[in-house]
Amino acid sequence: MESPLSDGPVLLTGATGYLGRRILEILLAEGCAVRALARGESPGLQALGAEIVRGELLDYESLARAASGCSAVIHCAARTGVWGPLSVYMEDNLLGTSNLLAAARAAGAGVFVHTSSPSAVYDGRDLEGVDEGHAALPPPRFPYAYSKALAEREALAANGPGFRTAALRPHLIWGPRDPHFLPRLCAMARSGRLRLFKGGPYLVDPTYIDDAARAHLLALRRLREGDGASGKAFFLGQGEPVDSRDFINALLAAAGIPAVRPSVPPSLGRLGARLAEALWRHLRLAGEPPATYFTALQLTTSHYFDLGRARDLLGYRPEVSLEEGLRRLRESLAGGG
Repeated sequence: MESPLSDGPVLLTGATGYLGRRILEILLAEGCAVRALARGESPGLQALGAEIVRGELLDYESLARAASGCSAVIHCAARTGVWGPLSVYMEDNLLGTSNLLAAARAAGAGVFVHTSSPSAVYDGRDLEGVDEGHAALPPPRFPYAYSKALAEREALAANGPGFRTAALRPHLIWGPRDPHFLPRLCAMARSGRLRLFKGGPYLVDPTYIDDAARAHLLALRRLREGDGASGKAFFLGQGEPVDSRDFINALLAAAGIPAVRPSVPPSLGRLGARLAEALWRHLRLAGEPPATYFTALQLTTSHYFDLGRARDLLGYRPEVSLEEGLRRLRESLAGGG
């Protein structure tokens, strides 16, 4: 018989986000008491059955109150995106993680699951089937990736007797109810602004939302059971590498949008992205440039990973294939989801 996920409330950050909300739903379905850290009242999360605690990652006192009495922490909250001052990303992602680690340890929480990202080891080059032994550090000009890399290192370094930590790296989370990537992708395609690159193949291994969420529960359980998974990072995916252009067009097809044909040479796309960034910085323009160098690199390189460690140490087995996930996505979009 499997051990219980937790012997006390689980503190969850980022519960208002895409992944965090799905983790919350599955935790509650497993019978766990969940305390969700939120800046506001979050009546939607409360209606699901979560206890809402007001607080912020940069406010240690609020974190100490939130962690009090909790036996485990799942840290999903992060500043995402590909544009903005490095200092802001460092505050939210690195300092926020440091504060939460300190609060969790002081409160006696014995388990800490940190949501990281494959971007934590992405330096702009192809990553083809690499495992967790690959230890590249992204450059600071990629503020999200750089800050996530340092936050992950902080989380894993905190592992020790009585406080077991692990970091999960879900790759390209997708599926129904996605409030960010898919709506933006569809809007760009409908307006004719979406450009795909020639060349390739550019292989990626996306992670279906339910598989990404369940992996956090697996990590929670394994950390409670012993030291086998503690202090380690884990790549997550579906184990089905696919050309990123085919994946993008499959998502568009699920939304009833015609496919976009690759039309831009990679070198031209990367140069255009760097020029756009330079213009935005020089003129101090508001918002995000129409293209960023990080995004151009991601779309013109392969990044898929060896899932062996997650399989062997967490018992991770993707349950939703790419084909099944697309079927569910089509049904959700057809129903207005």
